[in-house]
Amino acid sequence: MTIDIIDLSDPQYEDLNPVQLSMVRAAQARKDEIVAKADASLEKLFYRLLKNDNARSSVYERESSRIRVEMDAAVEAVREDLRYQLSYEALGSEGNELGPYRYPENPNYNLSYSQRFLVVREYYMRTVSEPNARFQACSMDTLAQSYLGEFYPTLLDLLASYI
Repeated sequence: MTIDIIDLSDPQYEDLNPVQLSMVRAAQARKDEIVAKADASLEKLFYRLLKNDNARSSVYERESSRIRVEMDAAVEAVREDLRYQLSYEALGSEGNELGPYRYPENPNYNLSYSQRFLVVREYYMRTVSEPNARFQACSMDTLAQSYLGEFYPTLLDLLASYI
């Protein structure tokens, strides 16, 4: 996936945590969907005009311009929403009175369960290199079980798939 929804340098991408990376990927997917719909609309319009022998009329240019303006506005809304989410997540990732948020020392309970899943998965993937030991460590982690809730069995299934 090519990420072009926002411009970040390589060091800035490296500084993103797993939750922020998932936000960027989701925003990029929404942008790609918007662009694909606009392109499909333009293609449909072109073939409809071609069918009616009006392909060289100014209708295509006007409608194409209108569709592109709507597409650019929708993409810009997604981009602004992503910037807001990233800045908000950066504020929330600083920590609390117990120190910076890090799993398992000081888990961030402000995250959604899907974001918690990404944090815990990233923790186990980073800290335990052997797949069998990784699965065993996670299966004995009672904090992960309460922290992830319904996502805990999914994490175990994922880690088991690496064995």
